[in-house]
Amino acid sequence: MTDSQKQRMRALVLHAVGDARLDDVPRPHIVSRDQVLVRVGFCGVCGSDIPRVFVKGTYSFPTICGHEFAGVVEECGAGVEDLRPGDHVAVFPLLWCGRCPACEKGKYVQCHDYDYLGSRSDGGFAEYVVAPRRNLLRVPDGVSLEVAAMAEPASVALHALNRAGGTGSGETVAVFGAGPIGLIVSQWAQAAGASQVVVFDIIEEKLELAKKLGVPHAFDARESDPVKTVESLTDGEGAALSIEAAGVPATLRQAFEATRRDGHIVLLGNPSSDVELPAPLLSRFMRRELTLHGTWNSDYSVSSRQDDWHKTLQAMADGTLRLEPLITHRVPLEDSFDVLTMMKDQRQFFAKVLIHP
Repeated sequence: MTDSQKQRMRALVLHAVGDARLDDVPRPHIVSRDQVLVRVGFCGVCGSDIPRVFVKGTYSFPTICGHEFAGVVEECGAGVEDLRPGDHVAVFPLLWCGRCPACEKGKYVQCHDYDYLGSRSDGGFAEYVVAPRRNLLRVPDGVSLEVAAMAEPASVALHALNRAGGTGSGETVAVFGAGPIGLIVSQWAQAAGASQVVVFDIIEEKLELAKKLGVPHAFDARESDPVKTVESLTDGEGAALSIEAAGVPATLRQAFEATRRDGHIVLLGNPSSDVELPAPLLSRFMRRELTLHGTWNSDYSVSSRQDDWHKTLQAMADGTLRLEPLITHRVPLEDSFDVLTMMKDQRQFFAKVLIHP
């Protein structure tokens, strides 16, 4: 490889809404002592990437999307002493400012002035990415880069569960939406001691995947009324925790109705449209003294191993999480726009799609 070739890379570049091209672009390079050049192994396609590419766009153009990725250390800045080329790493994509009140408390997810790999800055639909050392975690032995690339959605799922205080042993958790994050949060709930996890969706393949992952109560919401189903499984009480993971108005209303007295509801799915809640349902919410939680992203720490990301990587290593069955597509970078278009048009079933350079 010539020196000029070493300065270039391939990337799927979003030039405008709907205009993504596989381009030959300058390879990012280290500009500060604390940065690391990562050769991308696999980058997952998040559900948010589809509207980002085809509807909403990014914060500026051109942009390289992709924020769910893991890879191999290629080069380290002069100040990085605990990583070396060849190390496998997962990348936390939120670049916090370190100056705002949230950052001073270590709540980087609430940073007032953050940057973000894959939406505000260039991300993982490329051969290489530069990231600060503080955003990198070693991938445990025995965890593949394919699975490690799902550390971001798995951490988001864990964060959603934690927003409601987790789940107590013997409690029922209802999950509305069996996409990748809905299925991962179902695994987290089982690991936390839920007596039963009940999953609803309208796509048969997703329900079959839920059963394959050990969730026996997986129902087609078109054939089994979700509220009545939850009530029948809980002696009429309802779920202690309902997680709305589809972002659909109907499933949000079902989550409200299916939750027991003094229960919790977590909004995890990105809303697809406005939601109108009828007065009787709001009255029911009030009388039952339910608690509604918002959730976004995940907790990450540079000083503790008790954050969502460290727990996720450990759960991958010890088998608590089974994520490989979620992978339905492994696509080379040159076919990345085609697979994004397939996902937009829903031409075939998919769960987790991984792009690899």
